[in-house]
Amino acid sequence: MYLYYIFFVLFMVAIVVKVFAIQYDSIGDFLKDDDLEEKVFEIPAIRGDILAEEGEILSTSVPIYEIRMDVKTVKKELLDEKVDSLGMVLTNLLQIKTPREWVTYIRENRDNQFLLIKRKVPHDIKGELEKAPIFSLGPNKGGFIAIPQIIRKRPNGALAARTVGVIRESGVNVGIEGAFNTFLAGTPGKELRKKVSGGWKPIPNEIQQDPVTGYDVWTTIDLTIQDVAETELERQLQEQDAKLGCVIVMEVETGKIKAIANLSKGTDGKYYEDYNHAIGRSTEPGSTFKLASIMALLEDGKMSLNDLVNAKGKYKFYDSYLHDSKPGGYGMISLKKAFEVSSNVIAEAVNNAYKNTPQDFVDRIKSFGLGDPLGILLKGEPDPTIRNAGDEGWSGISIPWMSIGYEVRLTPLQILTFYNGVANNGVVMKPYFVSKVMDGNKTIQTYGSEILNPRLCSPSTLVAVKSCLEGVVENGTGKSLQAASFKIAGKTGTARIAQNSAGYGNDKDVKHQASFVGYFPADNPKYSCIVVIAAPNKDIYGSKVSGTVFTKIANKVNATSLNFHEAINDLPNVSSIPKIKNGRVSDLKSAMKMAQIKYGVEGSDFDWGVSNESDSKVKIEKRYIGPTVPNVLGMGLKDALYLLENRGLVVVASGVGRVTSQSVEAGSEVIKGTKIQIELN
Repeated sequence: MYLYYIFFVLFMVAIVVKVFAIQYDSIGDFLKDDDLEEKVFEIPAIRGDILAEEGEILSTSVPIYEIRMDVKTVKKELLDEKVDSLGMVLTNLLQIKTPREWVTYIRENRDNQFLLIKRKVPHDIKGELEKAPIFSLGPNKGGFIAIPQIIRKRPNGALAARTVGVIRESGVNVGIEGAFNTFLAGTPGKELRKKVSGGWKPIPNEIQQDPVTGYDVWTTIDLTIQDVAETELERQLQEQDAKLGCVIVMEVETGKIKAIANLSKGTDGKYYEDYNHAIGRSTEPGSTFKLASIMALLEDGKMSLNDLVNAKGKYKFYDSYLHDSKPGGYGMISLKKAFEVSSNVIAEAVNNAYKNTPQDFVDRIKSFGLGDPLGILLKGEPDPTIRNAGDEGWSGISIPWMSIGYEVRLTPLQILTFYNGVANNGVVMKPYFVSKVMDGNKTIQTYGSEILNPRLCSPSTLVAVKSCLEGVVENGTGKSLQAASFKIAGKTGTARIAQNSAGYGNDKDVKHQASFVGYFPADNPKYSCIVVIAAPNKDIYGSKVSGTVFTKIANKVNATSLNFHEAINDLPNVSSIPKIKNGRVSDLKSAMKMAQIKYGVEGSDFDWGVSNESDSKVKIEKRYIGPTVPNVLGMGLKDALYLLENRGLVVVASGVGRVTSQSVEAGSEVIKGTKIQIELN
């Protein structure tokens, strides 16, 4: 009995010693993670999609895999029998080695438990590899290892790229990707892996937690308007050889941002979306700020639009001068006419009205909301710069200079929000970019219209400034910008760009910023818009440089937007079974279950299907997707993009709906880098 007792005591002591040996090294410190034989790794979650207002995909996640093989776990007899067949399948699917090279490569690494087969393998090819000889027996007997990874794709290229944003491994996340990262990111899974030569091998059937897909974020972006805005902006930047520019289109009544384009000139002379100038670039706005000055004069009862001013062309304030663009000025004109022709006599009028009480002018400007940030969810908005009387930098010329848009700094979005308030009968709406966050068909979070200021100014002032903005296009600096079938209201702006310590530069190297901001149709505003172009090298004036872009956008939006046209109520007969896109079988099944549509699957064991509708149900048949150029006809953009780009093809897509044509014939040999055009309808 004593011997048994001693044996069990020693056995228990040995267990305790072993536990401590695992936890501590010889000097009592914890083992480093790298010294562990097994460790839990994160499995990346599929990030949610970012969608345009009508459901078009702006940013999506595509799963790819790193394929490896545990050669050591495969029995010798099986390897000898099937390795030649496996080599042929690997050659056909991956096209990187000959069958003989694959056989040699696998045999030479007979003891390797983590042999690299290929990185960045698309999901459908991974599915075909799972059926290959040897691999079809799974990880325990066939040594097949597939490590999931996620990459981010933008099906519509650079459209709204900076607003859509990006997630950086190091640095600041930007745009909607950054602002809504908590919703989009999902929850990573966990997987136990064992340390082997060459890396960490997943242990089959030892997943502690499956990843959870992120939520989808629906934006307010109208892809048609966005395309028009970006195309017209780029065309004008090239025409003017300008440094950068931006366009914003806002829905007047709601504050929805329907389009936002930002382009900067690269070192190669091409234009890229590399910074969100519309939100983050604060500059002196120039003459577009004159609307606030006129509004202040009217609201404080200092002047009326019919009061006469002497637009003599040159205006002195202490030792500084302002000039009109027209030599000799305009003579005796009304205040309204001065605004329409953008005369700097407005600076003299404001200075005369407020020179003894300068803070009154500042306070009135700030009462319009121009001194406050908008508080949008996207990061990067700077606070407006509007000095108080007596602040550092304030001088005797501050009032006249501020009145024409200097010594103040605002972003294009902040100015547009002010003008949008005028268009919206004095109700200032907060601009917003996202309407809802969805988990499938379940709403997680909604975002809607928010009023920043319910009363911008008195009704009489509002009527007066609206007539001024319409007058700019009818009789003033924007006379050349009249649209074909509706009225435009707005204001041109031309400002010198400060060159840091060099000030505004001399006449030889001076740079300008041209802008136009307004709304349309003027008599029943639906959209407001601002166009800002910096450092043009051909023309400098707002009407010529930016106003033409505004007009082209307004005309195209008018032609394509249902907001401007009466609805046609005669609808065609609709079948009881709707048209179903072709695509991944699992997605088709889920969609039809959710919509309570009867369906049947012809055959089994296939990933991609073709849907055929009848009066009673949908029949899903197999569509073979091999290593050649896939057939994506009838698919949605997301599936088509996934299949084509994972073959190394460069996709150019147009339209919405289902793919109706592809420029490279299905079944053709894949040549990586080839451009393929697909049309959707």
